[in-house]
Amino acid sequence: MRVRLFLIISLVVGITVVSYLFAVYQVGAEKRTLKQEVIKRSELFAESLDVSVEPLVQSRSFRTLKRLVEGFGNRERLAGVVVYDDRGTVLATNSDIPHRLKSVPVVVDQAIAKDAGDGAFLTLNQELMHVYALPIHRDQKVAAVLAVYMDASYIDAQSSQMWRATFLRILVEMLIIALITVFVIRWTMMGRIAKMTRWLQELRAGKVPPHPTFVPEEDMFKPLAQEVTHLARSLAAARAAAEEEARLREAGESLWTAERLRIFVQSKLEDSRLIAVSNREPYEHVRRGKETVPIVPASGLVTALEPILRACDGTWVAHGGGDADRETVDANDRLRVPPQDPHYTLRRVWLSKEEIEGYYYGFANEGLWPLCHIAHTRPTFRAEDWAFYEEANRKFAQAVIEEMEGAERPMVLVQDYHFALLPRLIKEHCPHCRVAIFWHIPWPNAEAFGICPWQRELLEGLLGADLIGFHIQSHCNNFLETVDRALESRIDWERFAVNRRKHLTLVRPFPISVDFHENPESLSAPASNGSLYLERNALFRELGVQAAFMGVGVDRVDYTKGILERFRGIERFMEKYPSYRGKFTFVQIGAPSRTHIKRYHDLLADVESEADRINWRFQTADWRPIVFLKRHHSHQEIERYYKAADVCMVTSLHDGMNLVAKEFVASRDDEQGTLILSRFTGAAREMRDALIVNPYDTEQLANAIFYALEMEPEERGARMRRMRQVIKDHNIYRWAANLISELSEVRVERMEPIKITQASSMAR
Repeated sequence: MRVRLFLIISLVVGITVVSYLFAVYQVGAEKRTLKQEVIKRSELFAESLDVSVEPLVQSRSFRTLKRLVEGFGNRERLAGVVVYDDRGTVLATNSDIPHRLKSVPVVVDQAIAKDAGDGAFLTLNQELMHVYALPIHRDQKVAAVLAVYMDASYIDAQSSQMWRATFLRILVEMLIIALITVFVIRWTMMGRIAKMTRWLQELRAGKVPPHPTFVPEEDMFKPLAQEVTHLARSLAAARAAAEEEARLREAGESLWTAERLRIFVQSKLEDSRLIAVSNREPYEHVRRGKETVPIVPASGLVTALEPILRACDGTWVAHGGGDADRETVDANDRLRVPPQDPHYTLRRVWLSKEEIEGYYYGFANEGLWPLCHIAHTRPTFRAEDWAFYEEANRKFAQAVIEEMEGAERPMVLVQDYHFALLPRLIKEHCPHCRVAIFWHIPWPNAEAFGICPWQRELLEGLLGADLIGFHIQSHCNNFLETVDRALESRIDWERFAVNRRKHLTLVRPFPISVDFHENPESLSAPASNGSLYLERNALFRELGVQAAFMGVGVDRVDYTKGILERFRGIERFMEKYPSYRGKFTFVQIGAPSRTHIKRYHDLLADVESEADRINWRFQTADWRPIVFLKRHHSHQEIERYYKAADVCMVTSLHDGMNLVAKEFVASRDDEQGTLILSRFTGAAREMRDALIVNPYDTEQLANAIFYALEMEPEERGARMRRMRQVIKDHNIYRWAANLISELSEVRVERMEPIKITQASSMAR
């Protein structure tokens, strides 16, 4: 009620002030117009009378002059006519105005002095009057002055009448506005607020109401609706987390969840400052028309690290690659994220086009990437690329050092092969901080890594970390053997650690995973085969093919993913088992990657060509064996294929882990579908119930596809349940918890400095 009354009063006062100001202007304009009319009338009358008066003054016929003047007594609004001589003596008049005036009006003297007509307003007996004085000549000299007095009192009367009309109009407007305001509040604002209140009551009661669609997109309530929606999601997530924790306690399970990770991280970090570093940022800003929108890049890294940074209000340092990234940061290149619910800081680092070409596409992806992957692609090492790699690492190190300023016990989590030099650069500046680096790609054997001209510099940089993480134990072994051969150090094989220049670096396997969301409804009522067939048929219709069985592959178009080998296995499957022609279609979702690197550009063309060749051999009017979808797909789009596929093929020639395999298994809450998995992936160590294959063995691939399609439902379900249990027990939150736990236990020791400089590198 108070708000409504305040709104009405505010509107009334505001409109009254505005109306008053407009009224002042309008009345003033009207008075000016009326005065101009009086002035004009006085001038015209004086000039017409001058024609008759001037000859009489020149001939000194004053009696005739008096009779003439007295004859103008009945003119409209004419108060009087007076003829003065040049000394101010009245020669003739038709009124008593000269007697009522105490002296001759100043305007008469001014007209004589200027020898020109002049007028002015004056007040006579509290009445407004206008006098116009016109000089009369005799012998080319001013001999007299004709003064015309006009009654202007009606101007004030009309102004008073206008004020009364304006006041009444304002009063009526106020009443109408008050009624309209009450109506608007009652039937629009109050109605929607009441609906929103009921919506929040349902939410508080534990229901999950839909988005508040009662607020149109262009409505002034849109910002409030967005905030309420975010609040609802937060409450729903908190309630779901609490229910999940309660269910886990009831079942005696130790499943890691985002909430459990948050509490764990807070207990481990205490007052420490956490900084994560990666090349890819968790949120980038891009232009969509005239708007700037935030985008979350498809990355398991965001899923892994964001709960940690949220828990401790940490900082994420990353390269700002979005075309609108610079417009959204503050003067220190920082912004709070997530955009709708800020919990941590994103610090962006800017790299020039030349630096990106040399550091990222050059040394990292044409050098280290093929070096670490045994995929028979020769690595390319250029001195200028190495220089850019060093410079980029220094830029990131400087950003991290700035973010650590003032922190007593900072922790730094460095991600991947882009930043091999970063751990030592950070440690040399801040010896008391704890630094970990997780290497997301494989580490080759010592002989293979020795190809790199700058292997010593890379190893020195990595050994600046207190903890180095790989996906699997064999990669840890390869790293230690590489260090043993390349550097003078002491390897502790029992503790899996390197002692180099009085600094101990632990080397540990941390198998990365995915988020695992178990649908409670699926436990009691698994999805029916009928619904899966309907979804599969819907996808086939969208693709323009008719088939009964679906295979799926999801990869970046990269030579390490074994896409061409996969296609040849499908071709052999069609040759060997012709009964599946017209029934089995494989959907390859291939996101183009690094296409301005020639090797990747050529590979994309080869993949398309191979798919076309195989399709040309076997396709019919309404069916083809391979559908190649050459674009980036959202997680929601990909999940539809995961859930509908009979077979998922992961045929990497060499992979650190491969999260596609785990994503496929995590999505199958129906406990169906079969995973064909390359033995050369880290995931093959955990997903032992997949059909493990050698992607170079085309015959084995063909047989695996046939076996997957012919497998009994009971065996298929048992295999999927066991794999899902592995991912459930070892999900992404457990990976993050293990990494933080290991790093927090590290004893910080001061290390001897080693300067990694471009000059020393070039000398090699």
